[in-house]
Amino acid sequence: MTRLLIMGPPGSGKGTQAVRIADKMAIPAISTGDIFRYNVKEMTELGQEAKRYIDAGDFVPDDVTNRMVADRLNQADVSNGFLLDGYPRTAGQVEALEKIMEEKNDTLTAVLVLEVPDEEIVERLLARAATEGRSDDTEEVIKHRLDLYHQETEDLIEGYVERGIVGRVDGTGAIDDVTERLLQTIYNIRARTGTLPVIKPRTND
Repeated sequence: MTRLLIMGPPGSGKGTQAVRIADKMAIPAISTGDIFRYNVKEMTELGQEAKRYIDAGDFVPDDVTNRMVADRLNQADVSNGFLLDGYPRTAGQVEALEKIMEEKNDTLTAVLVLEVPDEEIVERLLARAATEGRSDDTEEVIKHRLDLYHQETEDLIEGYVERGIVGRVDGTGAIDDVTERLLQTIYNIRARTGTLPVIKPRTND
């Protein structure tokens, strides 16, 4: 089984790579954004609870997010593993994920961290904003989002570093090249931690 987290700043290509890596590893890519949209659209009990906060302009509490993720990780398609994108983002969410994993008698295989220089991130997101007509994505807003990412995420990553399962990956260059680096990083971590699969993931199909 392969259980992965992927982290990276906004504009790092994290979402694109999450889908590609999950496909290569034959596991579902699970985005917290997708979980929220599904629950709200289907008006599940959790979706209705989340919508009350969203409609009031408030942040959805960790407790609601954690329960949504726990529900998703109990579905049949994660029996061979998963790749989580966008979660955990807070210390409380890290603790909740650990509890979920403990209850399932599972452990994380690897935490992948996509690294792209802030200057390149700003260029990427400004270009995307211009293409998509997103006038709210100004340079000031983008830099603020990057600052928040660095403040909130670095401490979370350090906790996983102590367990020897973090792989920092250069997120610049061609998409295919970044995918291959990520796959090789997963292989290296599994070799180091003794969870290596019988067959090395293929990177050339």
